[in-house]
Amino acid sequence: MTTVLLNIHNAGFFPIDAMILAMGLFYGGLSQVIVGIMCFKRGDTFGTTAFTSYGLFWLSFVGLLLLPKMGLAEASPHGFMGWYLSLWGLFTAFMFIGSLRYPTAKQVVFGSLTLLFALLAIRDFTGNALIGTIAGFEGIFCGLSAIYFAMAQVLNGEFGRTILPVGRPLQFKQQPQALKVAA
Repeated sequence: MTTVLLNIHNAGFFPIDAMILAMGLFYGGLSQVIVGIMCFKRGDTFGTTAFTSYGLFWLSFVGLLLLPKMGLAEASPHGFMGWYLSLWGLFTAFMFIGSLRYPTAKQVVFGSLTLLFALLAIRDFTGNALIGTIAGFEGIFCGLSAIYFAMAQVLNGEFGRTILPVGRPLQFKQQPQALKVAA
């Protein structure tokens, strides 16, 4: 939901306001860090990495917006924000590769998030408002795909059957195991 709200702003519909910042701090930030810790406790490396990292992304992003307004730091220039977003895009590209082991819906989330970070970085490197608007619409799609996947997991789990389809993971061929030679 936080991604959808921020990208409604990026698409040009609303300014950044208290609603987007509060969602970034609490739902995008704090809640995802808590979920990441829960994933760690059950041994889920992908979930731990994704939820804690993106939770901390949201907390740092809100900090980048608020610290200058509070007089605690200088605002980052757009070009430098491009580097911030590029690094998050690189991280997300690796997470997308990891998502290939999971259902198609998760791949869509991470693939569209990789594209979103790339578009936002290009916007900040170039200052091109049209690219920012395109990023906003793509980000709305990304956020809605994440909502769909989350609701599919909840509803499918609760009903014990497929209510909302999520697709199948890619099938990778198993590499032949090395032959063990008796010593």
